[in-house]
Amino acid sequence: MPLSTVRQSSALNGGAQGYATSIGGKTETISQVKELLNASEMIFSIPASALTVKETEKLRLSVPETTTIRVVKNKLMKIAVDSTDYSCLIDDPLLKGANLWFFIEDDISGTIKSLKPYYKETGKSESHAIQGGVLEGVTYDNAGIDAIGKLPSKLELYAQIAGSIKAVPTKVARVIKAGPNKLAKAIKLATDENNKE
Repeated sequence: MPLSTVRQSSALNGGAQGYATSIGGKTETISQVKELLNASEMIFSIPASALTVKETEKLRLSVPETTTIRVVKNKLMKIAVDSTDYSCLIDDPLLKGANLWFFIEDDISGTIKSLKPYYKETGKSESHAIQGGVLEGVTYDNAGIDAIGKLPSKLELYAQIAGSIKAVPTKVARVIKAGPNKLAKAIKLATDENNKE
């Protein structure tokens, strides 16, 4: 039999096989990614190449619970982002190469800040830096994502608001308590000035 007519299984030649590569598996992946996108406030990616399973697992454990990390094939991601707030990614260079996507439901700043200790520990800050991401339908590069990461997180804002609300009654009480003394001094000064004239 001629060699050209013999066809071997792709599994024997290193090709993928299994449910994830079937049409049903791809459809399910697209559906899951769409759910993640609909629940996310922001998404961003880092290169997935040369990350070991152990490093990826460490990264997953370092981010807040409301962030999901997932490797998604670019073709499937392109289909999933269509007709969503993230559709600006369809022709974006972010959908090139192997990407590890961060789907952030809450605590954008906390997720971005959680990468710093990971980078310090693994030494992958340059090779696996944030490539870019999308927030409210706008694509941002690495610098834009860093700037967003420097904003206070929701929890920090809640703490600031709670602190401000808690401080108001205290300040009112101080003014009321100090009021008669200050009022008396003000009246005395006003009276003294009137007497001088």
